[in-house]
Amino acid sequence: MSPTGGAPLVALTGATGFIGRRMLAALSDSGVRVRALARDPKRLDGVLAAGNVVRGSLDEDEALAALTAGAHRVIHCAGAVRGATREQFDAINVAGAARVAHHARNAGAGGLLLVSSLAAREPHLSPYASSKRAGEAAVKKALGELPLFVIRPPAVYGPGDREMLPLLKTMARGTAPVFGPPDARFSLIFVDDLAAAAAAWATADTPPTGLFEIHDGKADGYSWLEFAAGIEAITGRPVKLRHIPSFVLDVPAAVNGLAGRLGLVSPMLTPGKLRELRHPDWVCRAGAPRLLPGWKPRVGLHEGLLSTPGWRPVSGDAA
Repeated sequence: MSPTGGAPLVALTGATGFIGRRMLAALSDSGVRVRALARDPKRLDGVLAAGNVVRGSLDEDEALAALTAGAHRVIHCAGAVRGATREQFDAINVAGAARVAHHARNAGAGGLLLVSSLAAREPHLSPYASSKRAGEAAVKKALGELPLFVIRPPAVYGPGDREMLPLLKTMARGTAPVFGPPDARFSLIFVDDLAAAAAAWATADTPPTGLFEIHDGKADGYSWLEFAAGIEAITGRPVKLRHIPSFVLDVPAAVNGLAGRLGLVSPMLTPGKLRELRHPDWVCRAGAPRLLPGWKPRVGLHEGLLSTPGWRPVSGDAA
C-alpha cells in the first residue's frame, strides 16, 4: 500500500519502448498505479489515462520531478542502444539515469530498479557497454541510501522486438550467422519474464536490492547449436551454422562508426557492437531468482519462440 492508502504508485521511464511497454502491462496487471514518462504521450493513448503520462525526456528536470512526485518506487527502463561514441551513450545511459535517480531520491521514493544490460559486465568492449556500467555507478551515487536493484538482461526477445527479429528470420530460412567463436554461449530472456520481474520488485513488501543477471532459467545458457535446434524444432527446417568472416562486417561497421561520430546517423552496427557480438561468454551468472521473491522464469526458448510473431512464414503469425 502507498502512504496515502491507495494502490502504490510506480514511476516508469521507457514505457513506449519494446521492454517498457511489456513492463507497463505487467505493472498494471499487478495492481499498482503507473505514471510514465513519454516524449510523445500519444504513443500511450489507450494504455494509460492522460493524467498518468508525463510529457518530457530524461534531460528535463521539471518532467522528472513530476514523474517521481509521490512515487512509491521508480523503474528506470529507458536507455540508448544506438550510437557510435561514449559521449552519445553517456548522455542517456549515465547522465539521464543519474538524473532519474536524483529525482527519485528527492521525491522520497522507496527504491529504484535500474534496467541495465549484461554488456555492463564487460565495459571494455564498447562505448555502449561502458556507458551501462558507468550508469549503474552513477545511479548508485545519486540514490544515496535509497534501495537500488540492478537487473542486467541478456538478449531479450518477444512480441515487439526489432533487434533480434532479423536474426530469427534468417535462421528460419536455414542459416545461423555466427559472428564470434563457434563455442560461444549466451543467455536469453523472454520479454514478459523480464517484465514480470519488474512487477515482482515493484510489489514486494520490502524492495529487493542487489545485482541480478536475469535469464530464462537455463543456467548454462545456449550454444549456437542449441539455439539453432530450437528454431529447427519449430520450422522443421535444418539450420546450418555459418561463421561470418571478420572482414565481412568490419568495413561497414567502421563506416557506420564514422557516420555516427559525425552525427549523420545513430548506428547499431559499429566496431564496438562487433566486439560485443564476438565475445564468447554472455551467460548470466550474478544473482539468483531468490533475489526476487515470488518471481521465477516461466517462458523457455521453445514457448518464447512460438510466442514471438513475425519471424517464420506460418499462417496466422503476425508480421
